[in-house]
Amino acid sequence: MGCIFCDIIAGETPATFVCRDEHIAAFMEIQPVNSGHVLIVPVDHFTGLGDLPADIGSKMFGTAQRVSDALRKSGLKCEGVNLLFADGAAAMQEIFHAHLHVFPRFANDGFGLKFPESYVRCPSRKALEVAAAKIRAALDA
Repeated sequence: MGCIFCDIIAGETPATFVCRDEHIAAFMEIQPVNSGHVLIVPVDHFTGLGDLPADIGSKMFGTAQRVSDALRKSGLKCEGVNLLFADGAAAMQEIFHAHLHVFPRFANDGFGLKFPESYVRCPSRKALEVAAAKIRAALDA
């Protein structure tokens, strides 16, 4: 199966680039949340966070910071910025090439995240400690 982002990077599919270097490409989202929505992708194909090298992730985030600053200075409507990295189908990842969304936000723009009903009920400290212990054990593995 082909990868649309690999095709874009290879010049086989058109895209409107904001910036690009040997490691990272940033281009306009064709289905933007708001005008100015940019996708930041590694030039090399990595599926998600699990196989994304830390230095490339760092470069992606650094590019996101630069793009965010540019959005605020651009004259596009931008009162805030969201970053979204979806990792896996359950997290709404649709294209399985690691990518970071950077999009401008403004009051009443119609975009939002829906929290589950359980969100209003904070877990007990014990439940937090149990979850943290599992994460720490996995970090040490």
